[in-house]
Amino acid sequence: MQQFQVRKDDFMAQRLVTLSSEEEHATLADGEIRLSVDSFSFTANNITYAAAGDKLGYWQFFPPVGEQPLGWGVIPVWGFANVTESRCEQVPVGERLFGYFPPATQLIMQPTHISAQRLVDGSAHRSKLPPGYNSYSRVLHEPTYDPKTEPERMLLWPLHITSFCLWDALKDKDWRGAKQVIILSASSKTSAGLGYALFKDPDAPATVAVTSARNIALVKSLDIYDGVVDYEQLSNINKDIPSVIVDMSGNSAVLNALSKHLGDNLNYCINVGLTHWDETQTASDISQERREFFFAPGHIQQRMKDWGPQGFAEQSQSFMHKAASWSRQWLKVKTLHGLTGLAEIYPDVCQGRIAADEGVIITLDANS
Repeated sequence: MQQFQVRKDDFMAQRLVTLSSEEEHATLADGEIRLSVDSFSFTANNITYAAAGDKLGYWQFFPPVGEQPLGWGVIPVWGFANVTESRCEQVPVGERLFGYFPPATQLIMQPTHISAQRLVDGSAHRSKLPPGYNSYSRVLHEPTYDPKTEPERMLLWPLHITSFCLWDALKDKDWRGAKQVIILSASSKTSAGLGYALFKDPDAPATVAVTSARNIALVKSLDIYDGVVDYEQLSNINKDIPSVIVDMSGNSAVLNALSKHLGDNLNYCINVGLTHWDETQTASDISQERREFFFAPGHIQQRMKDWGPQGFAEQSQSFMHKAASWSRQWLKVKTLHGLTGLAEIYPDVCQGRIAADEGVIITLDANS
């Protein structure tokens, strides 16, 4: 077994850890299953998990293995895995699961709350973590499952669920009284999903996309925003109408400049991701009462209470199917092999050198 790890205090530092044969073939307890991780996506969203690892508990999902694990962490990824050994009668060998995995060749789970299409990992160390991240789809039981759509599902569903929740939260609050929604780091896939949701909603305010100069052409080609500017053109944004900022960048310098430009017409700021994690500053000119850090799992839990689990699944999955279908027009999938492939491309993902219209998939096999 191999596992990809990064330093928690410097996640540009990485290593591949290999377990001994005895550790790799540890005996399963009653009720446990062993999974072979087959494939997963890796995007800027995963770097957000690292940047918020201590604050939001992302380091707790998959403890680092091997010798001297202190200071090292495992960044969770979204992907598919196959059951290769089972001591759980309800989950036989051959099952295929979609969900949250470590970038590793295998994982041992304790399935609970097992239904025809879902199960939950009931491992003790995950019991207090957000339920949405502990839930797995038994894809072979899904009537619409198509292996050909797996890359889009890995790349986009984890991002577009946040897009859906952002759109829903804004709509629920009557857009915070805004006449325009300004989206920072608009070339990110989560931003594109939100832009698509707003574009399809006839009641939504106008949208302004803010992106780097190198991504202007791509963002404009999506044809979902009412306006597109780069980071040097913030003064071109209309400052005379009530505005909401949805910040996917985490770049406080940009936020402060935009806050100063909008003045009293900045109604609210929602901080979502950290695509510019290396430029994040601690200071912010936006008052606490006018901003929030948006945590999608919390919104999901609330909506599951409001609509019921089935109601939430129907509404969110309908959106994600439509958004994924739309994304096929521009998304390019790049496939790499093995955890060594991840190790090679990891610095580029960290430093934002992956093209905005490109998605990275890592495929594994028993010998990776």
